[in-house]
Amino acid sequence: MAKTGRTQRSKSIYRCQSCGHVEPRWLGKCPECEEWGTLVEELDIGGGKVDDRPPPDVATPVSIAEVEDLEITNRLNCGMEEVDRVLGGGLVPGAFVLLGGDPGVGKSTLLVQMLKGITEEIAGEDGRVLYVSGEESVGQTALRARRVDAVAPGLILLAETNLERILSHAAKLRPHVLAIDSIQTIFSELLDSIPGAVGQVRECAGRLMSYAKASGVPTILVGHVTKDGQIAGPKTLEHVVDAVVYFEGEGGSPYRILRAHKNRFGSTQEMGVFEMRSSGLREVRNPSELFLAERPVGAPGSVVVASAEGSRPILVEVQALVAPPSAGVGRRTSAGVDSNRLALLLAVLAQRANCDVLTEDVFVNVAGGVRVAEPAIDLGIACAVASAARSQAVDARTLVFGELGLAGEVRAVSFADVRLAEASKLGFTRCLLPAQNYERLDQDHGLELVAIDRLATALAKL
Repeated sequence: MAKTGRTQRSKSIYRCQSCGHVEPRWLGKCPECEEWGTLVEELDIGGGKVDDRPPPDVATPVSIAEVEDLEITNRLNCGMEEVDRVLGGGLVPGAFVLLGGDPGVGKSTLLVQMLKGITEEIAGEDGRVLYVSGEESVGQTALRARRVDAVAPGLILLAETNLERILSHAAKLRPHVLAIDSIQTIFSELLDSIPGAVGQVRECAGRLMSYAKASGVPTILVGHVTKDGQIAGPKTLEHVVDAVVYFEGEGGSPYRILRAHKNRFGSTQEMGVFEMRSSGLREVRNPSELFLAERPVGAPGSVVVASAEGSRPILVEVQALVAPPSAGVGRRTSAGVDSNRLALLLAVLAQRANCDVLTEDVFVNVAGGVRVAEPAIDLGIACAVASAARSQAVDARTLVFGELGLAGEVRAVSFADVRLAEASKLGFTRCLLPAQNYERLDQDHGLELVAIDRLATALAKL
């Protein structure tokens, strides 16, 4: 391995793999982030090998009026509408994107299909896309690409983990997009620590960011996720990138959700839906129809709720089951909704709507494996629990949405017209909505609209 600078005397230090805190000796618990078992021994060489190469060209100040516009017309489409939606309309020149997800969820499959779509987008410009794999050989990556029909002449594969070599190849090829799978496998010769260590991840990410900004090449990093659901590596990694995108999927479910947790070039409320098949990922253009495909008709505890991810309406089925307590104390189990929010809604049901299930076992599930966090589904959850507790089914063509307050009032939510338009398109005939939203509607979209101001009123109407 070629020397790039002078080495200095080294000693052992212990660095936290969660927050990057350094201690001179090993401790079981990090005193900074209070995580257990995260301190790993590394060699401290006083900043590592000293880089003797000349610095890059120094940037000069420029008037904002002279800066080139990076509006959506200059964005690079990924060939997948669901991905472009989450990114805010495509990849911005020089964007630095971090893609995270659980092992086996399909990150590499999504990435190779994205890159194939990009090569088709830039085919007329003699463009290239460089896909660097640090975990697989070129043959293994090509095998996956053939399986998902993502073979394209402009997709260049490179199996390499050395950062200096990767940047050298990128400088020669001048690709339109650079993808690294994954950042935890890449190492720099300037540091003596092992790949995946906090110092290596921080150094490699920083230099790749400098390359992306200086060259204007959008760069995508794949990051591993810890058992806590966080991207592995220092937290500063998420601050360095322009966008943090998570690829999520429930165990055993073929459906995958793509969400942006940070996006400097668009909204973080958008969501992309995919279905995993043997031939790769397929975009789901109408998630509402998908999530409601197997909905039981006439079953107590089943209510359809109009949710909204960003500006996109999605109708989901909320299921509830109320059973006698199995251990003498009521148990709460939820999937797809926040458990603390469920406990709050059960208390509101008991105190404001004369539906006391606090001593019972209550199970709530959002069908299809999707997770909904917005408060507009509060009314649907409460109605589903009441329906299950009273063994009375809700009409299959009735839709509900609205936020609940502790006093039992139903509060207005955003995008009411968009939610109603989606419900009308899927054949719903009736909707219970907040009274404040009803007063501000421009049209009824062909639905029978019932204005609700109290939870007790909603249960009576249902």
